[in-house]
Amino acid sequence: MSQAIAYISRDTDGLHWKKVLEGALGPIDYRTLDNLGNTDDIEIALAWKPDRGLLASFKNIRLIVSLGMGVDHLLADDKLPDVPIVRIMDDGLVGQMSEYAIFWALRHHRDIDKYAASQRAKQWKPLDFVDTIHRRVGVMGLGTIGQDTARKFAALGFPTAGWSRTAKALTDIETFHGKDGFEKFLARTDILVDVLPLTRDTRGILDAAAFARLPKGAYFINMARGGHVVDDALLAALESGHLAGAALDVFNQEPLPADHRYWTHPKVQVTPHIAGATNPRTASPGIIENIKRLRSGQALINTVNPKTGY
Repeated sequence: MSQAIAYISRDTDGLHWKKVLEGALGPIDYRTLDNLGNTDDIEIALAWKPDRGLLASFKNIRLIVSLGMGVDHLLADDKLPDVPIVRIMDDGLVGQMSEYAIFWALRHHRDIDKYAASQRAKQWKPLDFVDTIHRRVGVMGLGTIGQDTARKFAALGFPTAGWSRTAKALTDIETFHGKDGFEKFLARTDILVDVLPLTRDTRGILDAAAFARLPKGAYFINMARGGHVVDDALLAALESGHLAGAALDVFNQEPLPADHRYWTHPKVQVTPHIAGATNPRTASPGIIENIKRLRSGQALINTVNPKTGY
């Protein structure tokens, strides 16, 4: 029986992944989505948004690797085979995500859009500023990405807090957890950064009540999942003036439909799910380690609990 590795994604990084895997493992039987061959040979699937039921059709599959740090795209498949699922831990992606949050936060914090408008109008118009120590950042989700993002904001001098489902303690970061903690967390947050995993418990968590708990003039950055947001509630909070603006990288429907109001809303910045891209160079070591562990019968790392969604 062949021990084939299949790259299940419509992205174009398949040959790059083959190169880095063969560099560590030697010659491999490597398949791509458009050339799967006899799927009974497939032992391991590197997957990103596979079609429903596709992975279950691989009769001898032993391991599913999420090509993202989130796994909701896999768990949405109700026919998923009962084999271990692992996710990547990608330092490169983590760094990209924190960069994205810091860029939009600083753009809002330093009134760059207002100065850009002044430039177009040829107006010399200095504005009053908010001192960094008075601009409170809140990070939803304190996994690897959330902790890295929170620490970097704190290092810049922003009073920084984090919220998670269960209690966590971080140096120099105020932490909140659970339902009661969520309300208190929102009330002290001027710039809200979402990096939560998408689970049954977090879908729709950012609704009208949540946005209303943020201070007036708060700014929202979503680089987690669009499914956290009730779109009509966000738009209403923006249009009422309660929220100053939003930078959105992820959406309930992707690609974002051409007629969606986010595209043209004056307070919304849209990017096409690029806050963090999986980098084969930095993501491959953990995948390679898990392939070796699988084939030698050792315990896997970065495993996912399908019940919690992470």
